[in-house]
Amino acid sequence: MKYNAWFQCSEGCNETYSLDEIIYRCRNCNGLLEVRHDIEALKHRGAAAWKELFDKRYMRTEYPYGSGVWGKKELVCPNIDTENIVSTYEGGSNLFWAERFGREIGVPDLWIKQCGNSHTGSFKDLGMTVLVSMVKHIISQGRDVRAVICASTGDTSAALAAYAAAAGIPAIILLPKDKVSPAQLIQPIANGAITLALDTDFDGCMAVVQKLSQRKDFYLANSINSLRIEGQKTISIEIAQQFDWEAPDWIIIPGGNLGNVTALGLGFLIMKELGIITRMPRIACAQAAKANPLYRSYLKNFKEFKGLTAQPTQATAIQIGHPVSYQRAIRTLQQFDGIVEHATEDELANAAARADRTGLFNCPHTGVALAVLLKLVERKQILPSDQVVVISTASGLKFSEFKIGYHQDKLPEIQSRHMNSPIELEGNYNVVMKAVGKHLDKNQS
Repeated sequence: MKYNAWFQCSEGCNETYSLDEIIYRCRNCNGLLEVRHDIEALKHRGAAAWKELFDKRYMRTEYPYGSGVWGKKELVCPNIDTENIVSTYEGGSNLFWAERFGREIGVPDLWIKQCGNSHTGSFKDLGMTVLVSMVKHIISQGRDVRAVICASTGDTSAALAAYAAAAGIPAIILLPKDKVSPAQLIQPIANGAITLALDTDFDGCMAVVQKLSQRKDFYLANSINSLRIEGQKTISIEIAQQFDWEAPDWIIIPGGNLGNVTALGLGFLIMKELGIITRMPRIACAQAAKANPLYRSYLKNFKEFKGLTAQPTQATAIQIGHPVSYQRAIRTLQQFDGIVEHATEDELANAAARADRTGLFNCPHTGVALAVLLKLVERKQILPSDQVVVISTASGLKFSEFKIGYHQDKLPEIQSRHMNSPIELEGNYNVVMKAVGKHLDKNQS
């Protein structure tokens, strides 16, 4: 069976375009585009057969199907030939049973989807493999693409630089100066990307990169390009697969530019349409209080949406005041009986640190989602019997300054309630044993 997918306007005019066309918005109405699939063709293979196929490929060595993304190629991007796929075997990330933390907060069936366990340390790899593969496909057709470009708060730039380097395609990265962690800044630099630090915020970088994207020899890699969304939707498919093809009750996901909320919904929707799952989860979008335009819209039942100037937050990847994908995210949340909540700097930092003490190592964006989890449990919107998945978007190792600042109690607006600093002692056995005994007795009391 031959499968097919295409771009289609998401705003109702239904204009369609080929996936290998360099286009990001509908020429007819300027609406965002979505990738649509030939569902009737996909239905020729039954739900049981899809599950069997995906399980057979999962984390195996037949290239590229061992990838968590390309193992679902037919539901993601069937139009690309294998020789043009650029993959680092992304996906396949741990669904961590946070049993101890879950028991502490009264939700024993709590799971953390560790999307940071990926090639560049964030979930952005899932979308970038699809996008860069399509660019390689376009170039193979003889068309001139001089570079792939993006604006980023850190993780997108790392993913684009790595995949572009693997493909041998130049990458141009626009970052807000002094607003990303050193670990994030060094990733595109190390991969040889042309890295530009602009004296503005993410929204300012995005304005520049969208002007650059009007050139047909530059290919835009931000999530306004829905090929990214297609790769990221495999988070949903993989979660269902890891639960033996069942959906959880709740999924909590950090939201900045909001493409991830859309992607999460699309994954569940296509599985439901094909009969792979029988029920849908509820989705909670977690925003930082310093950058919360979707939360403010939610408080007004989504009747209006106003962008804002995002304020500095430890959750730098979601420090976005004018999210590109807000309309798609709102539609997704309405379909999934979704809610939006926000977290202050103090709440996100302490939630991350509290969960760290049960064996995790959370980035600040995951801290936002965990803080929202705590609020929903306290309000009894999430019940003790619910199965809950929190999406951890990046590795905590990319945010060592955030961790160090927390445990030195030096982060602004944050009271470090779970601080754990090194104890400096002389090199003497008796002194060491006295200190160890004191702390063990304190912890056990």
